[in-house]
Amino acid sequence: MKKRKNQINAFLGQETEFEGNLSFKGIVRIDGRFKGEITTEGTLIVGETGIINSDIHASCVVISGEVRGRIVAGEKIEILAPGKVFGDIEAPSVTINAGVIFEGNCHTQKQDEVVDNKVPFLPKTSEAKNES
Repeated sequence: MKKRKNQINAFLGQETEFEGNLSFKGIVRIDGRFKGEITTEGTLIVGETGIINSDIHASCVVISGEVRGRIVAGEKIEILAPGKVFGDIEAPSVTINAGVIFEGNCHTQKQDEVVDNKVPFLPKTSEAKNES
């Protein structure tokens, strides 16, 4: 059976909680609670009931729920109402819709600055101060 390109590969429902490291290809949607690290070359969707406490490194991130942590995307980050993001974000394309709560720093770069859609994580604020 052939997979469709936009098909969700995994889904963590509203009543689920998961802690650890999540790595995947394709599309994953989280409507429950997740704590840990998320790394993918695919797309992460955080539904309205999703609560994520994690640093995220992905190709695309679409947020309608709540994320606490740094987000680095090789292609784009979309924050849709009633989404909440508490942390720094970085991607070539960032969309923050009306009705969103965003507390953090936003950094965008040209698409050609991203090599193979892989963007390195920004140093944490405490790490950046120690390097100075």
